[in-house]
Amino acid sequence: MRFRRRRALVCRQAVELMSDYVDGTLGERDRARLEAHLAGCPHCTEYLAQIRDVITAAGRVEPDDLPPRALDELVTLYRRWRQD
Repeated sequence: MRFRRRRALVCRQAVELMSDYVDGTLGERDRARLEAHLAGCPHCTEYLAQIRDVITAAGRVEPDDLPPRALDELVTLYRRWRQD
């Protein structure tokens, strides 16, 4: 059996893992690697805090709370994002 040592994450890799981390679906090994990265990276720590703030704020907003134009813009952005 060959032991492969995993290298430390770089910020780009950390950002790719954040959604699963916040959702609680990130595997144990990747979670440990991400948490080690967060312990030494203030930029990614701030990014994670921003994600959590958005989730908290979004949880309080209902579609009827938005003006029709804002709702249309969000739907358009989402559709563009899904096409990429």
